[in-house]
Amino acid sequence: MDSGSDAPPLTPAGRRIVDAAEELFYERGITAVGVDLIAEHSGVTKRTLYKRFGSKDGLVAAYLAERDRRWRSEVRAAVDAGGSAEEAVTAPFEALRSWTSRYTRGCAFLNALAELPDPRHPGHRVAAEQKRWLLSLFEELATAAGCCEPPTLATRLFVLHEGAVATGPLAPGTVAAAADLARELVRAAVRG
Repeated sequence: MDSGSDAPPLTPAGRRIVDAAEELFYERGITAVGVDLIAEHSGVTKRTLYKRFGSKDGLVAAYLAERDRRWRSEVRAAVDAGGSAEEAVTAPFEALRSWTSRYTRGCAFLNALAELPDPRHPGHRVAAEQKRWLLSLFEELATAAGCCEPPTLATRLFVLHEGAVATGPLAPGTVAAAADLARELVRAAVRG
């Protein structure tokens, strides 16, 4: 599933709403931000916001789907830029290094999962799908690289990646250290 691919294209007002929501939700938290503030920041009425997204929950899902689309695009570009199948396995760590230099308040998806624990919430579903996608990508790349036990390696890389995401704001060298460890794990799995 490619998050957000079934959503209709955004109108200019819809784009302003999602952009304002992204800034506010990411900086202040989803539950701390109301639709009045988003409408004010986007320069639209609450009626326009509700007409386009149906509810705050729908807007949260749209914000996360848009962010997921950009993240996946960045990861795919890093995978495509890798020189070998072995390097491609750790490409998500290179994408993370670039991503976290721009987004320093941690992972929007982990934040959303913490704020929206109900698996029925549309935002929770988008965030959880983003994590499942990354785990699946690691397995796909490990298989293509000929690594032994791709599911096990994928799980280890996923845990390492998510640990770097979660601790990155506290310790700036975490992402680089995780990338180095990921390369060691992949080299060992290729030789395995």
